[in-house]
Formats: sequence, structure tokens, C-alpha cells
Amino acid sequence: MSFRLQPTPAARPNRCQLFGPASNTKLPPKMATSAADVINIDLEDSVAPDDKEMARKLAIDAIGDIDWGTKTLSVRINGLDTPYWYRDVVDLLENASDRLDQIMIPKVGCAADLYAVDALVTAIETAKGRKKRIAFEVIIESAAGIAHVEEIAAATPRLEAMSLGAADFAASMGMQTTGIGGTQANYYMLHEGAKYWSDPWHWAQTAIVAACRTHGVLPVDGPFGDFSDDEGYRAQARRSATLGMVGKWAIHPKQVALANEVFTPSEEAVTEAREILAAMETAKANGEGATVYKGRLVDIASIKQAEVIVRQSEMIAGQ
Repeated sequence: MSFRLQPTPAARPNRCQLFGPASNTKLPPKMATSAADVINIDLEDSVAPDDKEMARKLAIDAIGDIDWGTKTLSVRINGLDTPYWYRDVVDLLENASDRLDQIMIPKVGCAADLYAVDALVTAIETAKGRKKRIAFEVIIESAAGIAHVEEIAAATPRLEAMSLGAADFAASMGMQTTGIGGTQANYYMLHEGAKYWSDPWHWAQTAIVAACRTHGVLPVDGPFGDFSDDEGYRAQARRSATLGMVGKWAIHPKQVALANEVFTPSEEAVTEAREILAAMETAKANGEGATVYKGRLVDIASIKQAEVIVRQSEMIAGQ
């Protein structure tokens, strides 16, 4: 471990982030009663240009009028390359209630993007005397974003989470696919004449996880476009969880249960983690730095792995 320890990320459940357009007034009440940990009211891709102003007002109303319980409440603003984003920030911070927890910033390409939003948010918070400091989440969805992912992760203490936006990322990278997440038909290997499909998003996810863990930010997997394919969603979510991501987006209500299923540690996993911790406590009492658990070696590193599972389970149970 480096002398500089990894910061601890925000202690909040983030298994599923459910998205819905602010322009559809029927959705926010349903989203509030869902099992998602994070709600993302969208002002960006799912809102037509002519509806942007109306959507802002509806988002502000929904933030204050609906009981969101203990969920993290976030609004995805428009990208910094549009004429909409500054008004999104100004209207939200000047008019929305303190129930708003977070702003999601799409298509972030460098640390300077966050500096710009941070400066505007800070000025409004100070001018308006807002008591709750707004957190940020960013979406990495461009070649520039992945190239500068570590500087983005370190850009501001407001940053709590970072997601991979597969569709725009694929377009920016020039990938020959129209799929949003998941394995891709032409991305395969051959072994003795049989095809094996690997994950084209793996390297980008790993880069995001490494940057996030270095700087105390929650790494989150983004959308899975085919909401008719439950097993495909589960498979990608499991890969993401194994890599160290804490949750995944839901672009359809049916995906909420799938995300929660994958990113909630199973009873078996929690029991095993607690047993490993107990075994290591016994080993430590005997002056040993390692022991054997179910036929495999466990040591100090095993404690850290087990503690991650136990902490996550306790945090979810304490909601």
C-alpha cells in the first residue's frame, strides 16, 4: 500500500440507479416507490430540445413535492457542449428544495469540465445560502473522458460517483456496434472452431474502477439497452460487480430488481466473509498471519476482501 491511502467513498447504497425523463410527469411518483437506491431525473437525452425548459420546471416540482424516502436524488443535466446546461444548474440550485442530493454531469472529457460546473454551483450555493452541498456524478462516455479518467476522478471533492455511458462511448471510440452494453456479436475469439465472446467494455470499466478507487469515488456501470434480455443484464452486472463496480443503471423498471439482486451480497457470501474474519481473528490470537479456510489460504488481504462484503451488506440492511 502506498503511503497515500485510498480515500473512503461515500457510504451510500448505489446498487441501482433508475432513470426517467423529467418531461413525463407520470414517472417520478413511480420512481419514488421503486426499490432503486438512486433516482436520476433526466433533463438530457430522454428530453426533446423543445421540452427542455418545461422539463426543468417539472423536475424542480418533483424534487420538492414527492416523498423520495432515503433514496439518493439526482438530476442529470445537459452536456457542457449544449446551450442548456448552465440554465439547468441555475434553475435547479436557485429553485429546487434541499432534497436534491446530486447533479449528474454527462460527457465529461477533462477535469476542467468539472471545474466549470463546480464554480457555478459554488457561487449559487453561497448566494442562496443553500445548506446542503450538492454532490456530483459524472458519466464517462467519450474517448477524451476515458483518456483523462484519473484527472476527472480527482477533479473536485464534490464528486461521489462515476458511470460508464456505453452508447456515446462506443460512438466516440468509433466502435462498430449499435449495442448498448453487453457482449457484441463480432467481438469474439476462436478456439478449435468454437466462438467465445469476451467483453468489449471490460478495459474501460477497469480504468474507471481504478481511477475511482484511487480517489474515493463510487464506480458504477451504465445502461444495458436490451431490457428484454434479463440474463444478458445479469451477466454484465455480475462482470461489473466482480471488477469492483458498486451498481448499475436501470433504464426500465424491470431492471431494478436485477441490479439489486446482483449487487446485494448473498447470505452465503456474507456468511463466508464473516467466517473468514473469525478465522483470521483466531489466527491472529495464535500469532499467525495466515490460516486455512475451507481448504484455501486466507491472510491479511483476505480480511480486506471480506470486510468489503460485510460493510456493503450492513449498509444495505441499515437503509
